[in-house]
Amino acid sequence: MATKIPAEKFRKCQCETHHATSILYQILNKEDGRETKWHQQYGSAHHSKGSKGCSCMDRRVVLKTPEATCRRASEVHLKTLTFIRNLPSFYHMPWDDQLVLIQQNWTPLFVLGMAQERVDFDLREISAPSLLKKILLNQPLTATNELGSSLEASLAEVQKIKNLLWKFWDLDISAKEYAYLKGITLFNSGCHVLKWLPYVQTLQQEAQQALMEFISTMFHRNLRRFAWILQLIASLQDIDADAIEELFFRPILGEGTLNVLLLETLHIKPDWL
Repeated sequence: MATKIPAEKFRKCQCETHHATSILYQILNKEDGRETKWHQQYGSAHHSKGSKGCSCMDRRVVLKTPEATCRRASEVHLKTLTFIRNLPSFYHMPWDDQLVLIQQNWTPLFVLGMAQERVDFDLREISAPSLLKKILLNQPLTATNELGSSLEASLAEVQKIKNLLWKFWDLDISAKEYAYLKGITLFNSGCHVLKWLPYVQTLQQEAQQALMEFISTMFHRNLRRFAWILQLIASLQDIDADAIEELFFRPILGEGTLNVLLLETLHIKPDWL
């Protein structure tokens, strides 16, 4: 079972430790590519309303070991595709309903796969040179990829992913529970544009019922666990799909998009492909 991260590590904003100097001095002398440890620099979650203007929310991070992490992410990707392919109830639906379900729910499905495979990853913060610094130092104005293999993502978005992974690991969810959770997530009846909405609602309800019965049997009718897990599933919808794509798949996709790759792999062929 994963060790819980002490709450103290998510309180103090790291921006408070920066000392003020002249603006020009900071522009010309700020170290680029400064590395820090996750527990020192990435624990400043901003829950209060007054934190909206904090510069921590604009901080960018990259994978510390992009090759290994992207390889594991690709394995999760393939296992998730295999799970979907093995569901006749999914391919029984019209292709445009399949399209909607994949587009709306792929990101939470992928994070579920990351949790099941226990894919943890280390990060390092990068500091992007300001426009003024680039002008003063005669640097190219176009964005460049510091690592050459992994693009950056928002620290705030990556915190959401890591926090959710820790919560899943703390619950020590079994493979059977993950299977039911993936069914609940894929057949998300919140997509009201579905042609077969009642059918999808029935599939989701069946998956929820199966999960509740499994937890009731294996955990001595501990329905609090059922409620906790459903709450985590709802939180998955808040994960930013662009952050997932940029952090874990951009080195693989190049100029392509994960959405098109998914649809082609699952043999879903909308008119615009």
